[in-house]
Amino acid sequence: MSTVRHPGVRRQKLRNSESGWAALPWIGPVLVLVFGVVIFPAGYMIYSSTRRISQAGTNVEGVGLANFRTVFEDPNLPRVLLNTVVWVTVVVALTVVISLALANFLNKPFPGRTLVRMAVVVPWAASVVMTTTVFYYGLDRDYGIINKFMVDVGLLDASYGFTKNVATALGAAIAVGVFVSLPFTTYTLLAGMQAIPGDALEAAKMDGAGPVRTYFSVVLPQLRGALAVAVLINIINVFNNLPILRIVTGSIPGYSADTLMTYIFKVLQFDRRLDVASALSVVNFAVVLVIVAAYVKIVKPMKEA
Repeated sequence: MSTVRHPGVRRQKLRNSESGWAALPWIGPVLVLVFGVVIFPAGYMIYSSTRRISQAGTNVEGVGLANFRTVFEDPNLPRVLLNTVVWVTVVVALTVVISLALANFLNKPFPGRTLVRMAVVVPWAASVVMTTTVFYYGLDRDYGIINKFMVDVGLLDASYGFTKNVATALGAAIAVGVFVSLPFTTYTLLAGMQAIPGDALEAAKMDGAGPVRTYFSVVLPQLRGALAVAVLINIINVFNNLPILRIVTGSIPGYSADTLMTYIFKVLQFDRRLDVASALSVVNFAVVLVIVAAYVKIVKPMKEA
């Protein structure tokens, strides 16, 4: 049985097609940028992961999934994955909790609030490498000012090499990660708080709700969208962070303090295995995609509160 299409439907499709071509000059540069910065590098990374590449960078031959077998048979991989999970989970969780408190504080009127808000931006405006380097040398056992301060106030009996031990080095990296992540998260949540209708807060007060009940029953539900987006972006940024861990844990031998990103860096820089590093990058990319897809599916950050 043949289907008869109404002429109006055909005209509408034609108009839609013409509108799409008319928009091409405006979105064309963006499409070129996305292809050049995202699609092509990702495609070439996947291609390189299936090749055998010499230390000189020569593409020798195709090896299929051999590089991935090398990755998954590596005895260091479980520890690296565990470090990655701890690094991302702790940094994101602490960042969100502290940012909620900061945003709530900065949302209240008090003298000098503008200056305090500007001061919160400083870690975001400064170079991550510079900030991390300051923390790294401040924790130095021999001449670090942070070490000296903790000894002077009695927290330590003697200077301690925080960046020479796996646990304390990861702890120091987590502290730096939280410090540089606070500005973005705080301002995102602050913007969400300022968008909450005053009528809702007033209604809660009229119903007899105290500050704590109002915060958990009115403010937090209204922050759902801002909080979900802030967490998602923090997960991606922290997961793919290299400078902080490279500087703070870089002096620790072996791979016991590495996450996926620093492990890829070492395989590429020291082992000069571009093919294995590409396979690791594909694994890293796949893990991020799975985490983001699961998060978006479960949390639905774009859903209205």
